Amino acid sequence: MPKTAKAKKKTSKPKSKVVSKPKKVTAKVVSKGPIKISKTYIPKETEKYMCEKHKVYFRIRLTEWKKELIKANNEALYNGSMDDNNISADIVDQANSYIDSNVEMKAINRQIKLISEIDKALMRIRQDTYGYCLDTAEPIGLKRLMARPVAKYTIAAQEKHEKDEKVHADD
Repeated sequence: MPKTAKAKKKTSKPKSKVVSKPKKVTAKVVSKGPIKISKTYIPKETEKYMCEKHKVYFRIRLTEWKKELIKANNEALYNGSMDDNNISADIVDQANSYIDSNVEMKAINRQIKLISEIDKALMRIRQDTYGYCLDTAEPIGLKRLMARPVAKYTIAAQEKHEKDEKVHADD
């Protein structure tokens, strides 16, 4: 028997209007991407304190300073190890060589501590606490940060810390 195709009737149900609640519109913060500054940019007092431009400026400055210190330390360590081969029979020359290497190692140690301070400052930039005193949470100030980018305290708080250190050193 031949199959007969049944025609399907399309029945459309009347659509009822569904009243939906208005959707909440959330404004997405559109990231403009990394902020770029010119090489000659200098933070100004007229700009908002620790705006994105300031953070980018200090991040670049601290990173370049860190690279320079690491390069200088590596060169000093490499060149210092080369001088050890020149051992003199003269006791005075040996003493001078020892003192020179000792002074150089102290300088390298100071620079290593400075690199650690730079890393801490970079971490504060990431945490949005850079430029504010660790004791009082007051702005440190652009002039002070330009002079000492790893500054952690306002001038008044720094003086207090130094005074406290002196008092404890006398004990």
